[in-house]
Amino acid sequence: MPGTAVVIGARNLGGAIIDHLNDRGWRVAGVARSQETVEQIRDRRVLALQADASDPRSLREALAQAADELSPPSLIVNAASAAKPPEGETAFGGGPIVAGTLAGMRGWSSAVSEQAFVFLSEGARALSSHGGGTLIQITGGSSRRAMPGRGMWSAGAAATRAVTHAAAQELREQGIHVALLIVDATIESPKTASFTADTPKDSLADQVLIAEAVEYLARQQPRAMTHELVLTPAGDRWTP
Repeated sequence: MPGTAVVIGARNLGGAIIDHLNDRGWRVAGVARSQETVEQIRDRRVLALQADASDPRSLREALAQAADELSPPSLIVNAASAAKPPEGETAFGGGPIVAGTLAGMRGWSSAVSEQAFVFLSEGARALSSHGGGTLIQITGGSSRRAMPGRGMWSAGAAATRAVTHAAAQELREQGIHVALLIVDATIESPKTASFTADTPKDSLADQVLIAEAVEYLARQQPRAMTHELVLTPAGDRWTP
């Protein structure tokens, strides 16, 4: 049966996940840092919580508020975009290593893996205090392979994959299912519309289908759990 879900990051993909879960009967809370996104969550008619998901105390308070106002969550999803590139930097992923800066490495890599750690640690605490549940960390294909010009971003994604795998092994016997959902493609959304207008639909990931995958993972039972799920559109290159 659907329970309470908390979705961290509620713009494009996060918004689609909120809509899907809400339509399927879940009690849903969305967590966002900016007031603008908080208002977008309210427009979806679910509980809107303002918090910095990279700050342990802030996220802890948001999860506690969701439990108080809805019920203790059984599903927590991290769909946040955690990178914090230096101001004025335009190259996605940090650019070539030889031209990069330490500030770029911290923004594209360290910030991403640190936010994943905060999500996993605080999410595990919230679930363990109420009998368990599911944590889903969403990331991209850069967690599986590095790409030229995106080494810093890949480093953060790979670290996210590693810490999520470790959490999955540590928390299994505590009744907490940890899953890494890798979307190995560009996601079709308002955020990517400016550079995907001429891209065939079958080469882009569909937010609605990703949201369905989130619920699939959340509904799994202890005798058949998936800890890493990779989604790749048929029109994009699939690499084993």
